[in-house]
Parts: sequence; structure tokens; C-alpha cells
Amino acid sequence: MKITLIFLAAILSFTVLPVIAGEAEDKGMEIATQRKLHDQGWGDSQAEMVMTLRNKSGQKSVRNIRIKNLEVENDGDKGLTIFDRPRDVKGTAFLSFSHPLGNDDQWLYLPALKRVKRISSKNKSGPFMGSEFAYEDLTSFEVEKYSYKYLADENCGDQNNRLKCYKIENTPLYKHSGYTKIISWIDQQEYRVYKVEYYDRKKSLLKTLTFSNYKQYNNKFWRADNYQMINHQTGKSTSLTWKNYQFSLGLSDKDFNKNSLKRVR
Repeated sequence: MKITLIFLAAILSFTVLPVIAGEAEDKGMEIATQRKLHDQGWGDSQAEMVMTLRNKSGQKSVRNIRIKNLEVENDGDKGLTIFDRPRDVKGTAFLSFSHPLGNDDQWLYLPALKRVKRISSKNKSGPFMGSEFAYEDLTSFEVEKYSYKYLADENCGDQNNRLKCYKIENTPLYKHSGYTKIISWIDQQEYRVYKVEYYDRKKSLLKTLTFSNYKQYNNKFWRADNYQMINHQTGKSTSLTWKNYQFSLGLSDKDFNKNSLKRVR
């Protein structure tokens, strides 16, 4: 389907007229489409990640994780998450197949139970391994999963790197989402996401996710070294610190097999 970008550029006495209904949706869709197009062609990747969970009192627990991803033509991406430390979660593995349409497929292997558990579509709003990330947060971004509305141009980024960004509203179209809407700030140059607000089923602000310290790989693909998810309703937070990104490792479908989750190392 061809998607047309409609900019409201009428200027009268140097005053920009507001974007009206219909045009706001078209512009929001085009921004989302450009976000996806700007991060295509990486093929496969692997990285290491440290997940730090903090409760309301500031007490923390740390987990060491490896992540593998595979870009799939004409479908969503595949992802494999492997927990290496501490001992009580070592060997836990999470496999996710994203899809532009329909429910995503997700499985979790728990070594203590020695079985693979399929994550029901009705449970994907639940927390992943005690973190502030839900299962539905762990799939690749697929344009078809949402409707869109452009809201405004605003600044985003950190104090040392202020950028002009698009502010858009995403409304989930898939069943059983834990969110009524998601507000994203996307920079206008590289279409990188810098902040995301998640609103719960009561339409109240639930969580805010911020991205920082972006680096470019292979002269094209941008990845943030730091994610910070804050739950405003519980006071808990989860931070992700990434390192050792590698691309084009030759990963294939056979590396993302639910039948081999028990043997993942």
C-alpha cells in the first residue's frame, strides 16, 4: 500500500496553521513508516546487556544477558534472549517471533521447571522476568500494529544533545494490549526514538522509557547504549545497558528454534 505524506505547509503572515484531522493521521503514519525504513537491512545481530532492576526503595538486582536478533523479510524480527547471571536465572531463555499482523509468538524456558512455556497473547501485558518491561515491549516495531497521529514538533534528547523531534501518538490495534496509547518522540534527522510514554487501560500514564548514548554501526544503523524504564505507578525502574554489538554474524532461522530452547548456551 502506497503511503502519502501530507505536510500542512500553508503559511499566512509567517504563521504555520495547525495540522487538522486526517492530515495528522497521515503524517503520523509517514513518520512511523520512515522510522521502520531507517532501520532496515541489518540482517542479524548480537549484543550483551546488563539489566538492573530497582524497587521503590532503591534496592537493586543485576542480570547479565545476551541478545540475538534476526531480520525476517516480509515478517517481523526474531529475537532470542539468554540469561547468563546470576545463578538463579542462568539458562533462562526467551524466544520471540514478531509479526506485522496477528499475535506475536513468544516462548520462555525456565530451567528450574525444565520446560518451555508459551506466552499467551492474553498475558503479554504482564512483566517480563520481574522487570518493568512487558512481554509486548520486547517485540520488534511493526508499523501495521498501530494507528498513528502526529501531535507536534518538540525538542528531545539529553542536555548535551538537544534535537528537534516528532511527537506522535500510537494506538495499538492488536488484542490484549496493556496500553490504550503510546506517545513517542522521534528525531527528525535519523528517526531514532528518544522517549516513549505508555498509558494503561485506564488511560493514565504508566511508564516512561528513555533512550540515550546512541552509536552508529556499519555507517548506518543506530543503537542506544542505555534504556531507562520508569514505572510511575509503582516507583520501580529497570535499566538496560548494552555493549559489544555485532552485525552480520550469519545467524539464520535455525538459531531461533523453540525446540532447542532447553539447549541454548
